[in-house]
This record gives sequence, structure tokens and C-alpha cells, in this order.
Amino acid sequence: MKTIGLLGGMSWESTIPYYRLINEGIKQRLGGLHSAQVLLHSVDFHEIEECQRRG
Repeated sequence: MKTIGLLGGMSWESTIPYYRLINEGIKQRLGGLHSAQVLLHSVDFHEIEECQRRG
């Protein structure tokens, strides 16, 4: 199995559905205790909000 990269959404909460769908697909395809090999990067939304506020 290959490792996939996943860039998190605007918050960690918005990343959960994507991570869940990916792993549900792997479970359906491979069964057992398989899960996706994922490298996840999530940003701190506070930093994004500060940049937006400053313009």
C-alpha cells in the first residue's frame, strides 16, 4: 500500500470526514484491521485568522 498525503482543512474538525472516508474505503476494500497509510498535515487556524484580520 502506498502512503498518501492529506492537507487538513481550515480546522481539524473539517479534516475528520476526509480521514474517515479514506479509511472506510480501505476497510471495505481490504477488510480486517487494515487502515490507510496517511501523512497528515494540519495548520493552526489561529495563524490563518490573524493574517486575514491584518489584511
